[in-house]
Amino acid sequence: MTNEQLRIRRETTPSPSGDGRPMTRAELAAAVNQYIWKRTGRQITLDVDTIRRYERGRISWPGTDYREGLRAVLGVSSDAELGFSPTRRGRAAVAAQLPGRDGDLLYGGPADRELGTVGHDGLLAFTLRFPADLDEARAAAAGLWRYQALRRDVRAKMPFTGNATTDAGWRWLFDPRDHDTSHRGARRVTSAEVEELRLRQVQFLELDRRHGGGRFRQPLAGWLHRKVEPMLHGTYDDRTGRHLFAAAAELTGQLAFMSYDAGDHGLAQRQFVQALRLAKAGDHAGFGAHVLANMSTQAVYLQHPGEAVRLARAAVDSGRVLPVVMARLHTAEAAAHAAAGDARACIDALTRAEDAIERASDIDDRPAWAGYFTRAHLAGTAIRSLRDLGRTKDALNYADQALDLREDSVRTNALHTALIASVHATGASTDPERASQLGHHALDIAGNLRSRRVADRITDLARRLSSYRSSSPVDGFLARAHDYVSLSARR
Repeated sequence: MTNEQLRIRRETTPSPSGDGRPMTRAELAAAVNQYIWKRTGRQITLDVDTIRRYERGRISWPGTDYREGLRAVLGVSSDAELGFSPTRRGRAAVAAQLPGRDGDLLYGGPADRELGTVGHDGLLAFTLRFPADLDEARAAAAGLWRYQALRRDVRAKMPFTGNATTDAGWRWLFDPRDHDTSHRGARRVTSAEVEELRLRQVQFLELDRRHGGGRFRQPLAGWLHRKVEPMLHGTYDDRTGRHLFAAAAELTGQLAFMSYDAGDHGLAQRQFVQALRLAKAGDHAGFGAHVLANMSTQAVYLQHPGEAVRLARAAVDSGRVLPVVMARLHTAEAAAHAAAGDARACIDALTRAEDAIERASDIDDRPAWAGYFTRAHLAGTAIRSLRDLGRTKDALNYADQALDLREDSVRTNALHTALIASVHATGASTDPERASQLGHHALDIAGNLRSRRVADRITDLARRLSSYRSSSPVDGFLARAHDYVSLSARR
């Protein structure tokens, strides 16, 4: 329900310009900002976008300071005169609807102190859906960054919700393009600032590969909250806005993958959904397809094969992309079909991935977010897929290629080494001693990695080797694996 009382009160208040016009939303926002600055010495960024959301009734109970500022500027004595009333869900509902910097959440109020509970509950449903418009897209992305940056209990988990990602995939494919991404806010955003975001994304990508998602996802979330959230609520034209949304999508997608790697699957799911929405706003088709492939990979990991197949197909159907990206998409498709037990579809997808990576071999201008993907990554997926389909001898044909990795791909090296070891502990290719040797090597590589996926792969290898106890090499590996997994759980 729209807030007609607030709109009418604003439009019956004269513009501070003195020309007899009604006060505009921009003038109202500026006046409230000035009021709060004079009263508290605190600089805030209430903007046109937020005032519009107030008038549309999307936020029915703004933060305390904002209500006071609006009352003072518009000359009323009560919140009711401005159409404001608290909701039944109280602060949880407010936290779920917050755009940018509205409300108490960032300014030391009760919601800030209770972020681990109130913010968590309020964000659950709001950030799981694909936002309908750019107002919601800004609010949802910023809410997730803020939640992760400020929460105290980093072990608290959001629930993973099956089929929600599939809905986001359909919305990505079929929702109309955003007509205009321009925005008016407190500060102007420059192209140079947007380019800085892309450079920072490369840095976090490299840190993730070397150290695992659990080590640097909190710093990335904090940086997004401090640096990128104000930019989304700044002033920019449509061209700059497209680039800004595309860069924000890449960073949010990186954060999502870090959360996935750390085992925080509900949060990762929501971050993937919002990265997909930001990519749509930024006309970033290739990256959106890449996000869908990552969502499919997560679904495989969580044993949701039907959803994994649907997401992978949506990724492949996203349109024309670079060959290296298409190789990544078909690789995700192969893994999904293997999880679903469809050997023929898996082999067909692997063949298409190999064809695409061949076409990509002479192309050097690949974007940073796709530059990591090589034949070694394709080979790793082939090994896992063929192993799960019972074709262990075929899987080992990819072993050398899977280990032909760049020096900085520490996590992938650990994952692939443990994966190859698991093939030697499985079916017709069983060689417990070789599996144990490779398991020791995987643990050596893993070192101080903070990656739930690596810990889970070590756990899987230990489970496969547990029936070969009493063998000295096996027992030695099992003891080390137990210590490593126990330590990982405490990090």
